[in-house]
Amino acid sequence: MRWYHHVSYFFGGAFLANGVPHFVSGITGHPFQSPFAAPPGQGLSSAMVNVLWGAFNLTIGYLLLCRVGRFELRRTRNVLVAGLGALLMAMMLARAFGRFYGGL
Repeated sequence: MRWYHHVSYFFGGAFLANGVPHFVSGITGHPFQSPFAAPPGQGLSSAMVNVLWGAFNLTIGYLLLCRVGRFELRRTRNVLVAGLGALLMAMMLARAFGRFYGGL
């Protein structure tokens, strides 16, 4: 396996983790921060914008995991690399969104 497959899996996990809060907030009808708000990342975007942004992130995550190399769930290294990307992104999101929702 080539080194850049692991980079792809890391970022694939990060995109999947980023897609979840946007998509879930959007489909539940709640406004949520997005890069398209004013100011970016701090203001609230509509539920529809968040559904689209979440779906975009989930699609990119899928492409990076499933269309680069041969990602296999039974290969521990593949799952650990993707999981590390998801975990680091989740921690960054918790810190960023915690400022707005009292999580810090």
